[in-house]
Amino acid sequence: MRHLPSCAARMVSRLCLSYLAGIVLLLSGFCAPLRGQKPPDPADAPQPSVTAREGYSAKSSVGEVVTRDSPATFKVRVNLVLVRVVVRDEHGKVIEDLKKDDFLLFDNRKPQTITTFSVETPNSHAVPLVTASDHPDGEPIDKSSSAGDALPQRFVTLLFDDVHLEMSDAVTVRVAASKIFDSLASTDRVAVYTTSGQVSQDFTSDRELLKSAINQVIARPLTPGGGQDCPDISYYQADLVVNQNDQQALTLAVADTLQCAFGGDPRQAAAAATMARSAASRALTLGDNSSEYTYRHMEDALRRLSVTPGQRKLVFISPGFILSQLFAERVDIIDRSNRSGVVIDTVDARGLYTPDLAGDISNPSAHASGTGAYQATYRLSAQSAQSGILDDLALGTGGTYFRNRNDLDVALRQAMAAPPTSYLLGFSPQNLKLNGSFHTLKVSLAGKQKYAVQARRGFYAPRTAKDPEETAKEEIREAVFSQEEIRDLAVDLQTQFFRKDTAEAHLSVLAHVDLKSLKFRKADGRNRDDLTLATVIFDENGNFVTGGEKILEMKLQDATLQRLDRSGITVKSSFDVKPGTYLVRLVVREKEGEMMAARNGAVVIPY
Repeated sequence: MRHLPSCAARMVSRLCLSYLAGIVLLLSGFCAPLRGQKPPDPADAPQPSVTAREGYSAKSSVGEVVTRDSPATFKVRVNLVLVRVVVRDEHGKVIEDLKKDDFLLFDNRKPQTITTFSVETPNSHAVPLVTASDHPDGEPIDKSSSAGDALPQRFVTLLFDDVHLEMSDAVTVRVAASKIFDSLASTDRVAVYTTSGQVSQDFTSDRELLKSAINQVIARPLTPGGGQDCPDISYYQADLVVNQNDQQALTLAVADTLQCAFGGDPRQAAAAATMARSAASRALTLGDNSSEYTYRHMEDALRRLSVTPGQRKLVFISPGFILSQLFAERVDIIDRSNRSGVVIDTVDARGLYTPDLAGDISNPSAHASGTGAYQATYRLSAQSAQSGILDDLALGTGGTYFRNRNDLDVALRQAMAAPPTSYLLGFSPQNLKLNGSFHTLKVSLAGKQKYAVQARRGFYAPRTAKDPEETAKEEIREAVFSQEEIRDLAVDLQTQFFRKDTAEAHLSVLAHVDLKSLKFRKADGRNRDDLTLATVIFDENGNFVTGGEKILEMKLQDATLQRLDRSGITVKSSFDVKPGTYLVRLVVREKEGEMMAARNGAVVIPY
């Protein structure tokens, strides 16, 4: 924080804005854990103080700068599509030195302008200590003892798809996963969740807690097995009948129904057809429900992972499942992961397996004579098709799909390792129609055709324009819960802390804004612009601690603006916290130019 001349300091003392009476918590549901806990109550939040420090006179400053609490008013950057890319040479080695100009990006075969570009490495998200050298309200704490402390650098979520797991596969992956925790680094944090929601171990470095959570992983299908349905229609066959209008699949279902329900009596063909269609619809609904349930819990896991202050990876352990018509849900998961900087590695829980043509011999299906061969073909096709989701999730987020392996413990250890270098490309499709259509994406390299490019295959256009209030909430959530350092505006972040006693400390977050980077609008003889500042504090395990959002309204005279162009403005927000290690996330957005800045900083307050 810069020191003002004594005359400016006297003016600041007269210009300090009054303490705010309350704090608007950032979209109260932001940081609620996966289940069972309420979001923070605004009444329980610490009260921040905000001070705008500048170098202009009291007479000229009347009504020129006003700070107030306000709901988020961010606008979404128009239709930004993010594409994570991993490039390998002919030997499978990751290429680490590519630039923006090396990439070509096509949307429905039309070349696009890459508007954002970043390189992601294991060190991309190291968070610097941002504690200032002094404190205006008292003697500063000696920070030498905490200089070596740091926030954890890697957060890994193990998400077990127990909704689709067979019991035998659940035992196999449980044994494999229990072997990997002894190799964790001290800066690693791991969480264990399941798609049924029955297992929920939040981020920790405690190996015994993690092993205990792993031991609770069992198969938990939404629809209990056992018994024999009539007709016995699989999710795969139901998808063929209902969604794809496959006449062969329907004919086989009718034949099986005629056999199991009517003893093969051909006079009941019409009734058998009705019954078969009804059974197909029921099987499709049950299968879709299981898939949607899995997607929802995957979103919960991503939401929790996306607020953590380090490298972020989700390892999805699953036998896979049929996509059916739930294509948009898959793309939403990939979009959310890319925006949050989360790499998804997928591990086929079936390990090294051979196709199962006969099905469960302990519960044989009663198919009609002559349909068995076709049903075996469907069973084989289904086993192959259900791996598609695992391939897509890894491919679309820059991850790796581990398949056909009998060393699942090695696969899991590799999946949990720090991700290789990847490139994040962003573009805004021109004249995008709101029709929900699928857009194919292709990424290639200019002049480097010998390299293999891994990138997402496409995205879906939105069907309708989003409500402005909802889009505002969405962008502030994405900005605050992202690790991206945005530098559209010249903003510096510093913190100061003062320990009041052994259990409480006073933490101040200082945002210094260089006004030369703003786009003021002239109106009524004043230079007008608003700054929205959002400050959020997380603990070392990525849990929300406190935060606030405020608007700095500026209506500056020309002379005042000239002075502020030299000094800038510093906005100070203060919070009461306990000693510990914290991540501070600061997001600043300018109204007139619609530009943003985002900064990360680590604070260590010793006990």
